[in-house]
Formats: sequence, structure tokens, C-alpha cells
Amino acid sequence: MAGYAIEEELKAALAEDGRPLSIAGVDEVGRGAWAGPVVVCAAVTDLSPPPVLPGRGKRTVGLTDSKLLTEAHRASFAEILPGWLSGHAIGASSPSEIDEVGMTEALRRAAVRALEALPVPPDVVILDGKHDFLRRPWKVRCEIKADQRSVTVAAASVLAKVHRDRLMADLDTEFPGYGFADSAGYPSPVHQQALKESGPTPHHRMSWSYLDDLPRWRHLKRHRDPLAGEGQLSLI
Repeated sequence: MAGYAIEEELKAALAEDGRPLSIAGVDEVGRGAWAGPVVVCAAVTDLSPPPVLPGRGKRTVGLTDSKLLTEAHRASFAEILPGWLSGHAIGASSPSEIDEVGMTEALRRAAVRALEALPVPPDVVILDGKHDFLRRPWKVRCEIKADQRSVTVAAASVLAKVHRDRLMADLDTEFPGYGFADSAGYPSPVHQQALKESGPTPHHRMSWSYLDDLPRWRHLKRHRDPLAGEGQLSLI
């Protein structure tokens, strides 16, 4: 279960004149997928006790990294978190934007969109991981496994994943056979077989190296201008 240790440390170090410190937790989902957008959620809490869900017997299920929760628990948390959080917002970068500027810049843009959509600009941002992809003017604290340690980041993790999973499930009805509802655009066997037989959809990332292994479709691969943005051309 995530806690507030990181938030309390930031509050003690940065609070001035008794003014409440606004801390946003930021997490992303979809970075390694072959199809679909990269999605970022920014979440802000008031540092009150987070909601819990009933578990087996007398146990409860606490808020943590979305990957450690069942699909049912993620869905339940996604229903109650918006009413509990002080604010939250979603930002995204499309596959074509990822192709154009690279993943690092696309991720930054999605995060900025989420942060700028919050009701109040945060004083500091907690990022999951060790790399500050936001940079100036944002004041950032990077923490490895923050989605397991910080309630704020855990909330962002759950909301980002549920949002993207539902978006990819909707795409599954438009492009059946790729397994988007089950794999969310990641390279499952069903997804890879559909690519071999039918090629990429308009929602695939066309600058990524999976196309090198598809002789029928590799001519469609986009080669990004290295001056167009930062990041890597492909990630499997």
C-alpha cells in the first residue's frame, strides 16, 4: 500500500509561511505499446487517508501501482478516486505525434497537457522513475517505484491505466482481430499475428522497429527527423 512519506518530506522542505503545498503525482501508461497513445495522469491529493476497497475476509485492498491491482480493483478505484482527489487531469500524445517527435518529447507533452489542465498549478511534481522528462519550469522530484510508495502517484497510475485500457477496448470494436481489448496495443501473440496478416492500423506507431520484422509492411515505416524532437525511434 502506498503512503505519504515522499509528500510529507516535500511539504516539510518546500512549504513557506504556512501556505498549503500543492503536490501533483504523475504517471504514464502505454510507453512500450506498439499501438495507441501514451497517456499521462496528473493527480493531486489533500494528504487525507486514501480510499480502500474490501478484500477477502477482513482484509482491505489499498491504493498502489496499477499493475499490482486486479482489473476489477482498478475499475473500482477509478470510480471513487475522482471524488476523493483534490484534482486530476489526463493528457495524451497520439501515435502520429510519437512518430513525429519521439517518445521522450511525446511523453513530456502529454504530461504538460495533464498538469496544465489541473484546477491549480502544482508547486512540485513527483515523477515515477529516475528521469526528469518534464524539465523546466516544473519543479520535479523523481522517485523510483513512486507508484508503489506515493499515494499521489499511485492514484495517477490507476486513472491513467483505466483511461487508456478503455480507450484501447473501444478501438478493438473498430479494428477486431488485433486483441486491443486484451493487450491494450502491446505486442501479444494475437496482436503480432494480426500485424503479419493485415498490417498496421492508423493507430499504430509507424516509426518503431517491429515493422522491420514484417516484410509485407516494412515499406510503411516512418523515419523520424532527428531534429524534430527528443526520444527514441523504437521501443519493444
